[in-house]
Amino acid sequence: MRSIPNKESLLIEFKSDRKGGYPDSELVDAVVAMANTEGGELYLGVEDNGDITGLSKKHEDEVGLCSMVMNRIIPSLFVSAEIIEEESFKVMRISIPKSRSIVATSSGKVLRRRLNAKGQPENVPMYPFEHNTRLSDLGLLDFSSQIIYDSSIDDFDIKEIARLRSFIKKSKGDEALLELDDEELEKALQLVKEIDGHLYPTITGLLLLGKENKIKEYIPTSIGIFQVLEGTNIRKNDEYTKPLLEMLELFETFFDAYNPENEIDEGLLRQSVPEFSKRAFREGLVNAFCHRDYTMLGGVRVAIDDEGLTISNPGGFIEGVNVQNLLTVDPQGRNKTLADALKRIGLAEKTGRGIDRIYEGSIIYGRPWPDYSETTSNRVVLFIQRAKPDFAFINMIREEEQRINRSLPINSLLILSCIQLERRLNIQRMIEMTNLPKQRVKVTVEKLIESGLIEGIGQSTNRVYILSRKYYKTSSNELGYVRQTDVDILRYEELVLKLTQSRKDGITRAEVMDLLNISKDQAYRLLKKLIKENKMIKTGNSRNTRYYIKND
Repeated sequence: MRSIPNKESLLIEFKSDRKGGYPDSELVDAVVAMANTEGGELYLGVEDNGDITGLSKKHEDEVGLCSMVMNRIIPSLFVSAEIIEEESFKVMRISIPKSRSIVATSSGKVLRRRLNAKGQPENVPMYPFEHNTRLSDLGLLDFSSQIIYDSSIDDFDIKEIARLRSFIKKSKGDEALLELDDEELEKALQLVKEIDGHLYPTITGLLLLGKENKIKEYIPTSIGIFQVLEGTNIRKNDEYTKPLLEMLELFETFFDAYNPENEIDEGLLRQSVPEFSKRAFREGLVNAFCHRDYTMLGGVRVAIDDEGLTISNPGGFIEGVNVQNLLTVDPQGRNKTLADALKRIGLAEKTGRGIDRIYEGSIIYGRPWPDYSETTSNRVVLFIQRAKPDFAFINMIREEEQRINRSLPINSLLILSCIQLERRLNIQRMIEMTNLPKQRVKVTVEKLIESGLIEGIGQSTNRVYILSRKYYKTSSNELGYVRQTDVDILRYEELVLKLTQSRKDGITRAEVMDLLNISKDQAYRLLKKLIKENKMIKTGNSRNTRYYIKND
């Protein structure tokens, strides 16, 4: 079987080594490009179309080739190589790590790898303006902390300083900031830095307090776009360059206008359920402005259409963050100074777990989870789907939160939502859906059982979990509850008979309890039923009681 991939990708590169061998300088270029992207494997001796044509003699020394490559890269980069046999040809496989800094060839070339318009990989120059993006993605550069030396505090808008203080009050931010005068406040939030007795705005300072014309001059990428579409009709499509606090207020006003609340009547209860969670919207919007790449063209875009709500921003996830680990990875941000300022103002979660609030905003209404699947290396895309609320689920969550006098933890909400979406789940499926560690899932499940929110059905190896009977009763779907539980109950007899048949000395009631993970009374009733149906017989009394298959 062929061990070499069939085609190139962002992580796979083929180089022909015929006609005297591939030039060493170009080989170093290719290694640098891959190291400055995601790393990967370079196969020397394979044509662009995947045909294997073999190594030239000059490249048959793995150690010599690695030494040559490492000596021609600055800073030096460790690569490994090995010769593999494929289709009676020798091929050199060079493994290239993702560099934790920007590397260049000894001749001064800095390259990166990308997919072109046709989806084919290519190596292109990494221009100086792209260096900040790369370092930011690696978590090595806080662009928002940089000083704008051509600017001055005269570029701050007095109205925005007043707005900042207002936000601290109404968002329950750090009240100690309100006791400071304007200059002390700006220093405390790192909106300015003092150099040789002069105060200079930082990127964060100008983003939060700058006059519009100065933001356009010094940070022209700071753009917000708000769109509303109904079918193919455009209801709103406006672009803004404003200080961030004013932009957030403005976008929240627009959002409220296009986010109707629906009254749900259920008996004597009446509840207002918004189309989209306002808290989730704010967290998504703050995240977009806070963690976007301000060195890249493009703006933060909010779009509301028939399908749902989309919030997107330039710049992909920072190093170490991906769609799978969003809910479990340690909080990381691209613009630390800006993020810290927004936390102290009260606009961002102090724990850095704003993503939890975004998920919570959909889960508490029994709706599908937020979707980040359209995110690319250049843009983060959050999509929140329009969906009908699940009243029974809403009621179950609210009653439990009233009982414990606090919000349910995000892990509990995730697992409840998983079960609500798929009706019955085992532990392994929960792990797959949430990406949480097994032990954390098991502990959460046990707490949910103790709270009466979910029930377990079946024996240990085949045990599954469903929402409690109360949920099905509230949703007037008790038949659904019976269907979910009886599937396993019908198998109880089969499993007990199978186990008994394999035991010459019969079985005990305790063994039935352990097999099916049921109570003492449930085991008693099941065995009594099997005896009544002449499928089993009972011998002995008290602790010596055993059950056997009845032979005809």
